[in-house]
Amino acid sequence: MNRILVIGATGQIGVELVPVLREMCGADNVVAAEHAERLPDDIRTAGPFTSVDVTDYGQVEAALREFKVDAVFHLASVLSALAETRREQAYRVNFNGLYNVLEASLANGVKKVIVPSSIAAFGPESPRDSTPNDTVQRPTTIYGISKVLGELMGNYYQAKLGLDVRGVRLPGIVSWKAEPTAGTTDYAVEIFHGAIEQGHYTSYLKPDTYLPMMYMPDAIRALTMVAEADSNRLLHHADFNVNSMSFTPAQLADAIKAKMPDFTIGYDIDPMRQDIADSWPNSLDDSAARAEWDWRPRYNLDTMVDDMLKNLQARLRKVGTGPGGNETRRAAGS
Repeated sequence: MNRILVIGATGQIGVELVPVLREMCGADNVVAAEHAERLPDDIRTAGPFTSVDVTDYGQVEAALREFKVDAVFHLASVLSALAETRREQAYRVNFNGLYNVLEASLANGVKKVIVPSSIAAFGPESPRDSTPNDTVQRPTTIYGISKVLGELMGNYYQAKLGLDVRGVRLPGIVSWKAEPTAGTTDYAVEIFHGAIEQGHYTSYLKPDTYLPMMYMPDAIRALTMVAEADSNRLLHHADFNVNSMSFTPAQLADAIKAKMPDFTIGYDIDPMRQDIADSWPNSLDDSAARAEWDWRPRYNLDTMVDDMLKNLQARLRKVGTGPGGNETRRAAGS
């Protein structure tokens, strides 16, 4: 990868992926694309940036041509819970936006496109435990359907049109740098803010809701590793399972209580997000990623909790966010 465009750079993943890519490839070679939200100042000042609305083919193509892009990370997406209430917007961004990126990339000589998928691509008919990489996929959400489309379209463009499209099915992502606001697994980030700022958190998922999760550094590694993988080893392309850890809200709360004994948790169940979570896997079989590009996670529940608490406490002290604080947070995730 020489010249990279990151679409959706203001999201939870984008704000952490862009600095890593700039360190790997050189700051001037990674273009951060914003749309509805302004990029953080540290990203805007550290390298090139532009504005791209993925629902507008002309804007996508203009960015590819202006910056002579040869690789794209397409992260723009309307997330699971929000997509259920904003179906028209989700269709324009998740479906039409994907098509625009793939077609513009094909037409303008882009060599590689990375399109993250999600555990949302599975549904209630998929095996729940160690969900195979290749199995039935009948998701019950707009977001999940869009992720299956992304996998199928990516594999189609790779096999039939020669565009190198790759992707991983990410679990719920936990990050201390930015908090998602429209995903089903967001509780696993919000709970840390609650623990530090109020000493309490009210979960919208049931205490025994078991879901695959991943700490952000591992998610970034998965995306960069699959992008850099030797194409001669790949049997899959846009649809790799990547597994890290699985836990319930109650188990995560216990892990936090081990470090903050006064922390308490309560439950006020959101039926929509609970239904979504109940349709997703408990864990993923990621043997294909391990065999084809040597994937291995580095974090487990305990090491993630330690790192989250240390870094989030430092960040909130720096920005002056304490109990009842009102910090602006950015979205993206499962």
